[in-house]
Amino acid sequence: MIGKLNHVAIAVPDLDAAVSIYRDTLGAEVSEPVILPEHGVTVVFVELPNTRIELLQPLGEQSPIGRFLEKNPAGGMHHLCYEVEDIETAAAHLTALGARVLGNGRPRIGAHGKPVLFLHPKDFCGTLVELEQA
Repeated sequence: MIGKLNHVAIAVPDLDAAVSIYRDTLGAEVSEPVILPEHGVTVVFVELPNTRIELLQPLGEQSPIGRFLEKNPAGGMHHLCYEVEDIETAAAHLTALGARVLGNGRPRIGAHGKPVLFLHPKDFCGTLVELEQA
């Protein structure tokens, strides 16, 4: 059901510092920041030959990334994102098997302008999983 790994998301307390590490230290191509108020984050994407790294900084007081950074002040891996052909079909299949879709259970538009949803980490080996429609 899942397709390729779309990105690995890393929560960071300082987006500019993280961009500098990936761009200046590691020599990666890094996108311009994208502000996503509906998700409570500002993101940049580090482009790699086989996938991307998504750097997430909290936006606003209610950001889920802010809560993550309260527990992990230096930052850390936040989630893995896999592509699926049809997100509605994937969600129905997973919930029928007992997996929990977070939020209201319906996909929202993500940073790439495509439908996404998140799956409960307790159902996936302690890892928050994002599905994005390819």
